[in-house]
Amino acid sequence: MVSLPIFVILLGTLVFASNLTAISWNYEPTGQTIETLSSDTAVTFDESSGKTVARQGEYEVTKRYVTIKAKRPSTGEMQRIRVLIREPKGAGSGLPGVVFMHGAGYGTCDNSFGDMAYDLSSAGFVTAVLDKPVWSTNDATRDYPGSAAIYDQVIDLLRGLDTVNDGKVGIYATSESTWISSYLLQRDHHVAFQILLSPMVYSPRHSLGFLAAQDFALAGAHDGYQSIVRRVFNIDAGLFGLNNLDIKTLTPQAYSIPTLVAYGTKDVMTAQVEGTKKIVEMAHKAGNWDVTVRTYPIANHVLRLGDEANTGTPFADEYVNDVISWASGTTQGMKQTSERVAGTRLYQSIAVPMELKANRGLTVYMVALHISMLLLLLVTAVLWLFVLVRKIWARLHAKRYSLGFAHGFNNALVTLAIATMATFVLFVAGLGEVIMGVVKLAWGGAPAEDPGMMYWSWPVIQVVCIAVVWAWSRVFMRLIEEATYRGIAQWPPRRGAIREIVTGRQPVLASTRFGRVLFWITAVAMLYMLLVFAFWGLFIY
Repeated sequence: MVSLPIFVILLGTLVFASNLTAISWNYEPTGQTIETLSSDTAVTFDESSGKTVARQGEYEVTKRYVTIKAKRPSTGEMQRIRVLIREPKGAGSGLPGVVFMHGAGYGTCDNSFGDMAYDLSSAGFVTAVLDKPVWSTNDATRDYPGSAAIYDQVIDLLRGLDTVNDGKVGIYATSESTWISSYLLQRDHHVAFQILLSPMVYSPRHSLGFLAAQDFALAGAHDGYQSIVRRVFNIDAGLFGLNNLDIKTLTPQAYSIPTLVAYGTKDVMTAQVEGTKKIVEMAHKAGNWDVTVRTYPIANHVLRLGDEANTGTPFADEYVNDVISWASGTTQGMKQTSERVAGTRLYQSIAVPMELKANRGLTVYMVALHISMLLLLLVTAVLWLFVLVRKIWARLHAKRYSLGFAHGFNNALVTLAIATMATFVLFVAGLGEVIMGVVKLAWGGAPAEDPGMMYWSWPVIQVVCIAVVWAWSRVFMRLIEEATYRGIAQWPPRRGAIREIVTGRQPVLASTRFGRVLFWITAVAMLYMLLVFAFWGLFIY
């Protein structure tokens, strides 16, 4: 009669908190496709005028290094950047050029784009690969406009070479750098062409939200983990000085020049169907009808075959030759005769979550809740460490140290604290397993046949949470029972009852003040942890 209403109130509060922070998300339409016009990815041009497209391996390749000073426009911060320039030996002058733009991470001129840059140079292109301009930024604080300025500086470097035709210098951008290329084309209207490998197209909030939602499902994670994705990508990162989630890069100017778009069918990071449609739409708004799309089977996010975690994985099929042919024919002004959209059918499992937006209220609540929980856990850990030290000291001195807990509340407190912390560990382990599965997919690996913990951990945590809430309700029921017996749970309280409890002569919880403080701080910390579980959606059934 007492514990059941307490259980209902506690569980109802947690369910309410879970639903209050829930984020609606429309995955429709699912299974979107674009049929290609040919399965042959070869890019061909009309050679009747006597012009011919270049071929890989026509020239020997020489290379040299140039060092430039990269000044970050917004702060004046300097970075010394090495540029590796590859040139076709004996190819003459008036050559086209390509500047390579890095994806995520911290690539250098020596460990990035080596095979593609070499192959393009062997076909008559002057190529430039530079150390990624990062200054003091990290993955969350990248300066995209500043990076665009440095890539443009390298483009000007190529334009100034005697062997290069300054009107035929283009870019090769992959993944994250397709956000930078938008800024680049808005500042430099003379870039000749662009090759976009697995372009992200949409803003980071929408692109990464799509990536996480799709990959959680592909990895085999329980649907409950999607609630974490929804909440994370509704965070107002601007509160922490992080403004990259909502950068505006989707503009017609970003697709106003001849564009080659390449995707792999095993790329689980990009919205290929909606991305392609948006690229074509933006290009047409800019008056550009020269957009070519190629899709390659069994290729991952960087158009490689197999798991990118393994070194030396080759490019897919005829990708290298297709890039060379397209870039060569385009820079010569030749008429393309092959289909504009070719290769394997484009497929997209869910819609891009365009409804995602910065939610300041949710973010403030999240920060306050998690900081409070961490502080309470820290205080609780310090108190229990103090108890442990005191017990060890007492044991060494043949003395007895007691917190004075009464009515078995010490055992209940320890058991529930361990159960709650074990649930938290299971939650972190399950989420970690999901993240590792997503990383494996991103590198081109296959999802596990048995998702294991990433699937069963969520419903198990939900069941354990209910059991923990029920156990806490029983503890509070015992507190009420003992308080009633001591004359506290009545109005007015029995004369002298409060004094008896405070002095420890007739304790409800413990005869010592420290014991009572330890109980309530530990209990509140564990209940805060349940609120954290509620925030992430574990009490939505």
